[in-house]
Amino acid sequence: MSDVQAAKGGPGALDAADCALHGLAKMAGMAAPLFLRVALALPFFKSGLTKWDGFLSLSPAASFLFEDEFKLHILGKVYDLPIPDVLAFASGSAEIIFPTLLILGLATRLSALGLLGMTAVIQLIVPDGWANFHLPWAAMAIALIAIGPGRLSLDHGIRGFLERRQASV
Repeated sequence: MSDVQAAKGGPGALDAADCALHGLAKMAGMAAPLFLRVALALPFFKSGLTKWDGFLSLSPAASFLFEDEFKLHILGKVYDLPIPDVLAFASGSAEIIFPTLLILGLATRLSALGLLGMTAVIQLIVPDGWANFHLPWAAMAIALIAIGPGRLSLDHGIRGFLERRQASV
């Protein structure tokens, strides 16, 4: 390569840039699912913590919200929630269990699907929250369902263990 080619950023510079971009993409590919899992888990986990007054003891505030405040908005009409105490308990449980599983990267796709379902129900209860909250939550959940938990997860470790075990049998 001539000095003119080197000064203009010849093939060596292109190869170095390509290698750097490939390395960056590889690191981002490892980190992205972890960050998606954490970003989706945190708002649900924080909400779940507010629903409990101790182990399996639903807070009075959570019961009040589900009985008196939360309403379903469907096709321009407003409806009371059916079985509000059961829904409060189920919601509070799901908001602790699914985010914990997401952080660990365990049953990631199923946990993301559960939070996507919760997001859909929340949309029916708080329809004005779509652009600021529900759309990003839905996008993160769908991305996790599509790409999976990533390498930094228990799902990945368990799959690798089972594949090694099966290969040795």
